[in-house]
Amino acid sequence: MNIAIVGASGAVGQEFLRVLDEQNFPIDNMRLFGSKRSAGTTRTFRGKEYMIEELTHDSDFSGIDIAFTSAGASTSKEYAEVITRHGALMIDNSSAFRMDEDVPLVVPEVNGEDALNRPRNIIGNPNCTTIQMVVALKPIDNLSHIRRVRVATYQAASGAGATAMEELKVQTGQLCRGEKPVIEKFKYQLAFNVIPHVDVFTDNDYTKEEMKMFNETRKIMHSDIRVSATCVRVPVLRAHSEAIWVETESPLSLETVREAFANAPGLVVMEEKDGEKFYPMPLDIADKDPVYVGRLRKDLCDDCGLSFWVVGDQIKKGAALNAVQIAQWLLANDPRFAN
Repeated sequence: MNIAIVGASGAVGQEFLRVLDEQNFPIDNMRLFGSKRSAGTTRTFRGKEYMIEELTHDSDFSGIDIAFTSAGASTSKEYAEVITRHGALMIDNSSAFRMDEDVPLVVPEVNGEDALNRPRNIIGNPNCTTIQMVVALKPIDNLSHIRRVRVATYQAASGAGATAMEELKVQTGQLCRGEKPVIEKFKYQLAFNVIPHVDVFTDNDYTKEEMKMFNETRKIMHSDIRVSATCVRVPVLRAHSEAIWVETESPLSLETVREAFANAPGLVVMEEKDGEKFYPMPLDIADKDPVYVGRLRKDLCDDCGLSFWVVGDQIKKGAALNAVQIAQWLLANDPRFAN
């Protein structure tokens, strides 16, 4: 396979390199693209140095089979035609095309077959919070249709990029030394705080991040499911957590749901450790591939309700890994890519 990574110098771009190597993805040739600022710098992959090329309207993607893009929505929109005009498949990590009808939005464990219908040769990689949630919702929905979801997220600094993670580290040190913290990346101090505000507010007082969870979940699951979300930034470096409540059409036993979770691809049940009750936490889940679920219980307010806790690494499954898994699904199922 001939691969390109657009946005190679960013946090997700760097994660693409790590994940491609970890997954032993078959690569014959690779090209890296970035901004004018990062052009000329190099990255090492499988013992070989690759120079980052500046992405321009004259960039030539001929011969590229798959381009993984993570350079922001405006860049994706501006350069989509440049990337795809010679036949390259663009797997885009931004929000640019997610809700376009002619662009599939794919989580392989949930709707991998949607990747086969891509008239613009673009596949959308969903929002990080949506990805880990739908991996857990799918096995429940297979048992009984989910009517409603209420979710509160606990989102790590990693969701806002490498500079946000660095700011959290710097602020923590400043506060421990009794200094006034520098606030640049977020509107408010994140260290020793939680901020119930991720992305910009919309007209209905939900943020764009919260509306992504509503709209993207419906598209991915081909469902009339309704999602009400409150997205919160927390002082964690990496891995997002979510407290989820679901209402199904029919009551489900915990044993049935637990078995469905255990058999679901990409999902790990974590409820016991050394004979005691246990649960996934971002400290333990950071840098791991699967989505982890725990604290499964019946909702005390609803006979058809369930409540559970989900944790996933935002940069891995929430971004780079899911994109690479889309490509892996195509290698196994698409005649264009299948060996």
